[in-house]
Amino acid sequence: MPPIIRASDIGTYLYCRRAWMYRKDGVESENRAEMATGTELHRRHGRKVLAAGLLRALGLVLLLIAMILLVIYLTNSFLK
Repeated sequence: MPPIIRASDIGTYLYCRRAWMYRKDGVESENRAEMATGTELHRRHGRKVLAAGLLRALGLVLLLIAMILLVIYLTNSFLK
């Protein structure tokens, strides 16, 4: 079975072939603190993106409910 090539491997190789080789050989990175900080920043950004998507969906649902209530109100007004 051929090895799996991940997008991060390709990105690492294109950015720095030596870094890719070190990673492939299992050499630990010296900037682990910076990498952990970057990972946390990405995690927080992902949560914000998810929250924004949920708020947008909630806004659309509320808009739909408002439109339905408006149609019901107008229908009842014209029927009287």
